[in-house]
Amino acid sequence: MTDQQLTSWIIEVRGRLNSPPGRRLPPTDARQAAVLVPLYVDAGELWTILTLRTENLPHHKGQIAFPGGSLDPGEEPWDAAVRETEEEIGIDRGKILQLGALDEAQTPSGFRIVPCVGAVPFPAETRPNEDEIEDIFAVPLSVIANPTAVEDRVVLFDGQERELRIYHFGSRQVWGLTARILQNLLQRLGMEQVEGPPN
Repeated sequence: MTDQQLTSWIIEVRGRLNSPPGRRLPPTDARQAAVLVPLYVDAGELWTILTLRTENLPHHKGQIAFPGGSLDPGEEPWDAAVRETEEEIGIDRGKILQLGALDEAQTPSGFRIVPCVGAVPFPAETRPNEDEIEDIFAVPLSVIANPTAVEDRVVLFDGQERELRIYHFGSRQVWGLTARILQNLLQRLGMEQVEGPPN
């Protein structure tokens, strides 16, 4: 990829994420956290990197998630996102380029999370922190955006019916907060296909 191609996708994504900027929630007592949505281009396609969390974590164990965690006192979301990314999957925080942020979201487990979007080097050299991360894998955004990969399922949660979005690719399923972040990313990048496949 030429420097011009590299610059052009970064400028386009940054423009889409910052016009307008991601929404922020009203102040609450929820625990503040941030995740990094890593992006890179390979073979002309945008890819993102996801993790499978280990089963021995106190929160969101065994789930597919973006790297991230709680903010330290006085820490900004971007700084927390890149710090946690370096700690969890080994990408040097100094090599991650800030692109913008998606809409802040709250989880039933009591976290409010700012999804920060960053460009990471390609090929990304990753190294899992085995205490927290069971697996690291990449997926093209076009695969997630394909309507055949999307399932909207009604589930009963705390006695109330809620619609749950699930993205399927290979043997993996992404749901919950990570699916909401992916949906927001696809919307902001103009990649979400609202219509389902023809019957």
